[in-house]
Amino acid sequence: MSLLKLWLNTSCEDRTPRFATHQIGVSGMVYREETKEILVVKDKNSQFSYWKFPGGLSDLEEDIADTAEREILEETGIKSEFLSILAFRQQHQQPGAFGRSDIFIVCRLKPLTFDIMHCENEISHCKWMSLEELYDNTTDISPITHRTCQIMLHGIKHGFDHVDIRFKEMKSVYKGLKYKLYHRPLP
Repeated sequence: MSLLKLWLNTSCEDRTPRFATHQIGVSGMVYREETKEILVVKDKNSQFSYWKFPGGLSDLEEDIADTAEREILEETGIKSEFLSILAFRQQHQQPGAFGRSDIFIVCRLKPLTFDIMHCENEISHCKWMSLEELYDNTTDISPITHRTCQIMLHGIKHGFDHVDIRFKEMKSVYKGLKYKLYHRPLP
C-alpha cells in the first residue's frame, strides 16, 4: 500500500500519522476450575524458553476476545470462551514489535475442550499445569506471567469482581456502529 499526500497548511506542522504506531498482542489464561490447572505453552522459535500463556497478534478489525480464542485454538487445539481482561502492558522499543509500540492484553478464559493438539510449527511444549506450580516457578516464567498468575490467584480467592475488566457493548455516535467499552464491573 502506498500513500501520496501534500500537506497544504504550511503555517503548522504536518499532523498526518506516519503509519500504525502500535501492535496489539493478546494472550489467554485458560483456567480449569475443577483441576486448578492453567494452559501453558513454550514457543518453538523464541529466544526465551519460558512457560507462558498461548497468544499472538490481533488481526485487523478483530476483537480482543476473538483474538484470544483464535490464538488459543491455533496454538493448542483447545476451544475456549472469553470471560474478561485481567491486565494489559504497554511497552516501547520491544525488539519483536516491528518498530512499533506494543500493547499486550492478558485475558481470562474458560476451556470448552481439554485435549491438547499443539501447533508443532510454533509450539515446542504445551500442557495443563497447576496454577500454584506455575506461580512458584520463578525461573521458567517471565515477570508478566508471574504477576498475572498472582492476579488470577487473587481473583480465585477474593472473587473476580476485584480483578476482571469486562466489556459493555455500546451504540456508537456513528450511525449503525457499535463498540465495546472495557471497564471494571459497576456495583
